[in-house]
Amino acid sequence: MADSLDALLDEVEAMFCREISLSHRPSCTFKAEQDSHRPQRNNDYVHSISKPHEAEGVDNNIEAVLQEILDDDYPASTSHRPVLTKSSFETALKKCCPVYLGGSSIASGVGTSVTQRACDQLRCTSCDFRVIMFDDQEWDSSCDYLFFRNNMPDCNKLGVKLKRKQGARAYACQCSWHSAIALSELRHLPKLKWVCGQHTAC
Repeated sequence: MADSLDALLDEVEAMFCREISLSHRPSCTFKAEQDSHRPQRNNDYVHSISKPHEAEGVDNNIEAVLQEILDDDYPASTSHRPVLTKSSFETALKKCCPVYLGGSSIASGVGTSVTQRACDQLRCTSCDFRVIMFDDQEWDSSCDYLFFRNNMPDCNKLGVKLKRKQGARAYACQCSWHSAIALSELRHLPKLKWVCGQHTAC
Protein backbone atom coordinates (compact mmCIF):
# COMPACT_ATOMS: atom_id res chain seq x y z
CA MET A 1 0.00 0.00 0.00
CA ALA A 2 2.79 2.39 0.96
CA ASP A 3 4.70 1.54 -2.23
CA SER A 4 1.69 2.24 -4.46
CA LEU A 5 1.06 5.54 -2.64
CA ASP A 6 4.69 6.61 -3.11
CA ALA A 7 4.52 5.68 -6.78
CA LEU A 8 1.34 7.73 -7.22
CA LEU A 9 2.91 10.77 -5.48
CA ASP A 10 6.00 10.49 -7.68
CA GLU A 11 3.83 10.40 -10.79
CA VAL A 12 1.76 13.46 -9.70
CA GLU A 13 4.93 15.38 -8.75
CA ALA A 14 6.52 14.61 -12.11
CA MET A 15 3.42 15.75 -14.03
CA PHE A 16 2.95 18.88 -11.89
CA CYS A 17 6.59 19.95 -12.11
CA ARG A 18 6.56 19.39 -15.90
CA GLU A 19 3.50 21.67 -16.36
CA ILE A 20 5.14 24.42 -14.26
CA SER A 21 8.36 24.20 -16.25
CA LEU A 22 6.42 24.57 -19.54
CA SER A 23 4.20 27.47 -18.44
CA HIS A 24 6.91 29.42 -16.60
CA ARG A 25 9.87 29.23 -18.94
CA PRO A 26 12.71 31.65 -18.13
CA SER A 27 12.44 35.03 -19.87
CA CYS A 28 16.00 34.72 -21.16
CA THR A 29 14.88 31.68 -23.20
CA PHE A 30 12.16 33.70 -24.92
CA LYS A 31 14.60 36.58 -25.52
CA ALA A 32 17.08 34.19 -27.08
CA GLU A 33 14.39 32.83 -29.41
CA GLN A 34 13.21 36.35 -30.31
CA ASP A 35 16.76 37.46 -30.99
CA SER A 36 17.28 34.49 -33.25
CA HIS A 37 14.43 35.72 -35.51
CA ARG A 38 15.23 39.43 -35.29
CA PRO A 39 18.31 39.62 -37.56
CA GLN A 40 16.36 38.15 -40.47
CA ARG A 41 13.57 40.76 -40.10
CA ASN A 42 16.08 43.59 -39.70
CA ASN A 43 18.02 42.47 -42.76
CA ASP A 44 14.80 42.32 -44.77
CA TYR A 45 13.91 45.84 -43.63
CA VAL A 46 17.36 47.25 -44.44
CA HIS A 47 17.24 45.54 -47.80
CA SER A 48 13.81 47.01 -48.57
CA ILE A 49 14.77 50.61 -47.79
CA SER A 50 18.06 50.38 -49.63
CA LYS A 51 16.47 49.61 -52.99
CA PRO A 52 17.49 52.28 -55.53
CA HIS A 53 13.99 52.80 -56.90
CA GLU A 54 12.67 53.60 -53.40
CA ALA A 55 15.19 56.42 -52.90
CA GLU A 56 14.47 57.97 -56.29
CA GLY A 57 10.73 57.38 -56.23
CA VAL A 58 9.62 60.94 -55.47
CA ASP A 59 11.75 62.63 -58.15
CA ASN A 60 10.83 60.03 -60.74
CA ASN A 61 7.11 60.39 -60.02
CA ILE A 62 7.20 64.18 -60.40
CA GLU A 63 9.18 64.01 -63.62
CA ALA A 64 6.89 61.29 -64.96
CA VAL A 65 3.79 63.43 -64.34
CA LEU A 66 5.40 66.45 -66.01
CA GLN A 67 6.48 64.34 -68.97
CA GLU A 68 2.92 63.03 -69.29
CA ILE A 69 1.58 66.59 -69.42
CA LEU A 70 4.12 67.49 -72.11
CA ASP A 71 3.17 64.41 -74.12
CA ASP A 72 -0.49 65.46 -74.05
CA ASP A 73 0.15 69.12 -74.94
CA TYR A 74 3.00 68.62 -77.42
CA PRO A 75 2.91 65.55 -79.69
CA ALA A 76 6.25 63.97 -80.52
CA SER A 77 6.12 65.41 -84.04
CA THR A 78 5.88 69.00 -82.78
CA SER A 79 9.07 70.94 -83.52
CA HIS A 80 8.56 73.39 -80.64
CA ARG A 81 8.20 70.73 -77.98
CA PRO A 82 9.90 71.90 -74.73
CA VAL A 83 12.76 69.83 -73.34
CA LEU A 84 12.14 68.72 -69.75
CA THR A 85 15.20 68.86 -67.50
CA LYS A 86 15.55 68.82 -63.72
CA SER A 87 16.99 72.34 -63.67
CA SER A 88 14.12 73.72 -65.74
CA PHE A 89 11.63 72.12 -63.34
CA GLU A 90 13.35 73.58 -60.28
CA THR A 91 13.42 77.11 -61.75
CA ALA A 92 9.98 76.97 -63.39
CA LEU A 93 8.25 78.70 -60.49
CA LYS A 94 9.70 81.47 -58.35
CA LYS A 95 8.39 83.56 -55.47
CA CYS A 96 9.25 87.06 -54.34
CA CYS A 97 11.20 87.31 -51.11
CA PRO A 98 10.56 89.86 -49.78
CA VAL A 99 7.40 91.02 -51.58
CA TYR A 100 7.47 94.62 -52.80
CA LEU A 101 4.83 97.08 -53.98
CA GLY A 102 5.73 100.14 -55.99
CA GLY A 103 4.68 102.83 -58.44
CA SER A 104 4.71 102.58 -62.24
CA SER A 105 8.36 103.68 -62.36
CA ILE A 106 9.36 100.57 -60.37
CA ALA A 107 10.10 97.53 -62.55
CA SER A 108 7.77 94.55 -62.09
CA GLY A 109 8.81 90.93 -61.64
CA VAL A 110 10.40 88.62 -59.08
CA GLY A 111 11.53 90.72 -56.13
CA THR A 112 14.51 89.87 -53.95
CA SER A 113 16.60 91.77 -51.42
CA VAL A 114 19.13 92.36 -54.22
CA THR A 115 16.76 92.85 -57.19
CA GLN A 116 14.01 95.05 -55.81
CA ARG A 117 11.05 94.68 -58.17
CA ALA A 118 7.34 95.20 -57.54
CA CYS A 119 5.48 91.88 -57.52
CA ASP A 120 2.95 91.59 -60.35
CA GLN A 121 1.59 88.17 -59.32
CA LEU A 122 -0.12 89.11 -56.05
CA ARG A 123 -3.03 87.13 -54.64
CA CYS A 124 -5.21 87.88 -51.62
CA THR A 125 -5.39 85.21 -48.91
CA SER A 126 -8.60 86.73 -47.56
CA CYS A 127 -10.86 86.92 -50.64
CA ASP A 128 -8.73 84.62 -52.85
CA PHE A 129 -8.81 87.13 -55.73
CA ARG A 130 -5.82 87.98 -57.86
CA VAL A 131 -4.66 91.55 -57.21
CA ILE A 132 -5.08 93.79 -60.27
CA MET A 133 -2.93 96.87 -60.95
CA PHE A 134 -3.39 100.16 -62.81
CA ASP A 135 -0.24 102.07 -63.78
CA ASP A 136 -0.16 105.87 -63.46
CA GLN A 137 -3.40 105.73 -61.47
CA GLU A 138 -4.39 106.04 -57.82
CA TRP A 139 -7.62 105.28 -55.95
CA ASP A 140 -10.00 108.07 -55.06
CA SER A 141 -10.41 108.75 -51.34
CA SER A 142 -14.13 107.85 -51.59
CA CYS A 143 -13.35 104.16 -52.24
CA ASP A 144 -14.86 101.70 -49.78
CA TYR A 145 -15.16 97.97 -49.26
CA LEU A 146 -18.57 97.63 -50.94
CA PHE A 147 -17.32 99.34 -54.10
CA PHE A 148 -14.63 96.68 -54.63
CA ARG A 149 -16.89 93.88 -53.41
CA ASN A 150 -19.52 94.73 -56.03
CA ASN A 151 -17.29 95.69 -58.96
CA MET A 152 -14.27 93.40 -58.82
CA PRO A 153 -12.83 92.31 -61.27
CA ASP A 154 -14.61 94.51 -63.87
CA CYS A 155 -11.92 97.04 -64.84
CA ASN A 156 -14.43 99.35 -66.53
CA LYS A 157 -16.51 99.70 -63.35
CA LEU A 158 -13.41 100.05 -61.19
CA GLY A 159 -12.15 102.85 -63.42
CA VAL A 160 -14.85 105.15 -62.04
CA LYS A 161 -12.84 105.53 -58.81
CA LEU A 162 -9.41 105.88 -60.44
CA LYS A 163 -7.58 109.19 -60.70
CA ARG A 164 -4.72 109.90 -63.08
CA LYS A 165 -1.37 110.30 -61.29
CA GLN A 166 1.97 109.95 -63.05
CA GLY A 167 4.31 107.44 -61.42
CA ALA A 168 1.61 105.92 -59.19
CA ARG A 169 0.22 102.39 -59.27
CA ALA A 170 -3.22 101.40 -57.96
CA TYR A 171 -3.60 97.88 -56.52
CA ALA A 172 -6.89 96.15 -55.63
CA CYS A 173 -8.47 92.81 -54.81
CA GLN A 174 -12.09 92.22 -53.80
CA CYS A 175 -11.58 93.28 -50.18
CA SER A 176 -8.56 95.64 -50.13
CA TRP A 177 -6.98 98.43 -52.16
CA HIS A 178 -3.78 100.43 -52.09
CA SER A 179 -2.06 103.22 -54.05
CA ALA A 180 1.74 103.15 -54.24
CA ILE A 181 4.42 105.47 -55.60
CA ALA A 182 7.68 104.54 -53.86
CA LEU A 183 8.98 101.01 -53.38
CA SER A 184 7.73 99.47 -50.12
CA GLU A 185 7.75 96.02 -48.56
CA LEU A 186 4.37 94.34 -48.26
CA ARG A 187 5.12 93.20 -44.70
CA HIS A 188 5.05 96.85 -43.61
CA LEU A 189 1.39 97.05 -44.75
CA PRO A 190 -0.34 94.60 -42.37
CA LYS A 191 -3.86 95.51 -43.55
CA LEU A 192 -3.12 93.97 -46.95
CA LYS A 193 -3.48 90.17 -46.85
CA TRP A 194 -1.56 89.70 -50.09
CA VAL A 195 1.12 87.18 -50.99
CA CYS A 196 3.22 86.42 -54.05
CA GLY A 197 1.32 83.91 -56.17
CA GLN A 198 4.49 82.63 -57.91
CA HIS A 199 6.11 83.79 -61.12
CA THR A 200 6.64 81.59 -64.15
CA ALA A 201 10.25 81.84 -65.27
CA CYS A 202 10.85 82.91 -68.86
